[in-house]
Amino acid sequence: MPSEFQGKHVTVAGLGVSGVPAAKTLHGLGARVTVVNDGADERARAQAAELEALGITVRLGDGDTLPEGTELIVTAPGWKPTKPLFTAAGQAGVPVWGDVELAWRLRGPDSAPWLAVTGTNGKTTTVQMLASILKAAGLRTAAVGNIGVSLLDAVTGDEQYDVLAVELSSYQLHWAPSPRAHSAAVLNLAPDHLDWHGSMEAYAADKGRIYEGNRVACVYNVADKATEDLVREADVEEGCRAIGFTLGSPAPSQLGVVDGILVDRAFVENRHKNAQELAEVSDVNPPAPHNIANALAAAALARAFGVPAAAVRDGLRAFTPDAHRIAHVADVDGVAYVDDSKATNTHATEASLAAYESIVWIAGGLAKGATFDELVAGAAKRLRGAVLIGADRALIREALARHAPEVPVVDLDRTDTGAMLQAVQEARRLARPGDTVLLAPACASMDMFTNYNKRGDAFAQAVRELGA
Repeated sequence: MPSEFQGKHVTVAGLGVSGVPAAKTLHGLGARVTVVNDGADERARAQAAELEALGITVRLGDGDTLPEGTELIVTAPGWKPTKPLFTAAGQAGVPVWGDVELAWRLRGPDSAPWLAVTGTNGKTTTVQMLASILKAAGLRTAAVGNIGVSLLDAVTGDEQYDVLAVELSSYQLHWAPSPRAHSAAVLNLAPDHLDWHGSMEAYAADKGRIYEGNRVACVYNVADKATEDLVREADVEEGCRAIGFTLGSPAPSQLGVVDGILVDRAFVENRHKNAQELAEVSDVNPPAPHNIANALAAAALARAFGVPAAAVRDGLRAFTPDAHRIAHVADVDGVAYVDDSKATNTHATEASLAAYESIVWIAGGLAKGATFDELVAGAAKRLRGAVLIGADRALIREALARHAPEVPVVDLDRTDTGAMLQAVQEARRLARPGDTVLLAPACASMDMFTNYNKRGDAFAQAVRELGA
């Protein structure tokens, strides 16, 4: 297969986490590679210099023009399908792949099967949980894909794997028609990235690609009918099963929760009568409802691969979530301070708010076209108060006025990074012992912070100053 790239003119669209490995891999396979990139900042110039030293042509500041002679484009996942580059490619009959598509096509005959995960929220946590469970079973594995570790590096590197835990975004799936997973899960579906996909239907369709050609199990969320609909629409291999996960008591062919125990009624003998205990809810860190759902999805994929029940328990116990994902920062004067800066959309924030009984909510940022009425109406009874920050905070303030008029609101009219310290101080004033001050912004961070990590760090630092 690699020989097909010898002498082929390939354009790599975009630098970054996916573009650099793609360019290096294709160059190593003998392709004549040109990299195009919209930006020309310091990071891009450094990456360009690294590639040019290998003899790869790099064109900074122009990602719209199709290089002459291009026979294939390999694109970074975030590049919109409407870009002029892809319009020109379509007119010229040039195929467009993503790095995931390239990785799939470069797999060797004995390469590791993929257990794949997508969804609007929870992907990274679920894939990391899955990798932890697989490792607890003694399998050679890695968490790869949208999680920051290039699938290309995993597929073409020297390390041998038994199975890969693969996180795939809707962007990556859009540009990857060929991959066929051993088993896959769609965790949930909620409006997100609609400016990129064009519609909710197109977004869901790209997510649903993850089920195409599955061999053993299509894992879906019983509470989210849209995920089950995607399973019904998928063209899978003969014998592939639909496996649900639920926070309630599971029916046959489902995993769920009974009396604080995660149980499996899918991968057991006589599933109509029997169930297998996998772990306790307390083994899930943190044991918030949406995170228990993540654990059940990870367990379903692991069980589909034949992992024993004890490894599910041991893997969940060994798992430590990444920072800024419903992370407990500190208790100050009887009030818990929790950082869920990763909750950058309303669906993630809804799950975060559902985890606590009495909340002072810190929210706001860039809304990305979102509306907040449904979110606020659902959480109103849990809110002790709200502190709003960021460029689009007025949208949340208006939703609070409509659906939770009795909740006191502090509107901070500043967008400098120092606003977070004031937000935490105002939240402390509103909170009572037993409350949770929750940073779950429901918005992107780039109006005030480089990314959600920096926003969460600012929150944690402000909380530490309170404690001091």
